[in-house]
Amino acid sequence: MSTSDIRSKLKDHALFSEFTALELGELLDLLDQVEVKDGDVIVKQDEPGDCMYLVVDGEVRVMHHRGGRDISLATLKSGDFFGEIALVDFGPRSADVIAQGNGMLLKITQASVAALAGVYPTAAFKFLIAIGRILVSRLRTSNQRYIDSLLFPVEGKD
Repeated sequence: MSTSDIRSKLKDHALFSEFTALELGELLDLLDQVEVKDGDVIVKQDEPGDCMYLVVDGEVRVMHHRGGRDISLATLKSGDFFGEIALVDFGPRSADVIAQGNGMLLKITQASVAALAGVYPTAAFKFLIAIGRILVSRLRTSNQRYIDSLLFPVEGKD
């Protein structure tokens, strides 16, 4: 996939909505394209993380394993991202992420964000703030689900 194809897919995404065309182009030049095939394990639960991924094309499934059970947490599509915590720390991954069909991802490392900050510090700031906003939105949704589960327990599960 060409950089211009990727740029046209991502330019209106929340992560890049405040980027100028030049800033987005510079960031895309710093990132690695990762082609995935159906069933590929992109990240493995409990392994150390060192990057995040942005889904450009295709879908991935997020699966958590505990006590012999597999729990499907989410299906992510074009424009979604995962592994962002690895930009802050190198702790273990909290789930497997598996390709559903063929697709293309962008790999975003701490080094690529640092390189962007060296050339376009404002773009790096915009990128990190956008991630923060999306994470806060996810946290608000999770908090509301938790509160709802306490206030409105599932019938028959008292």
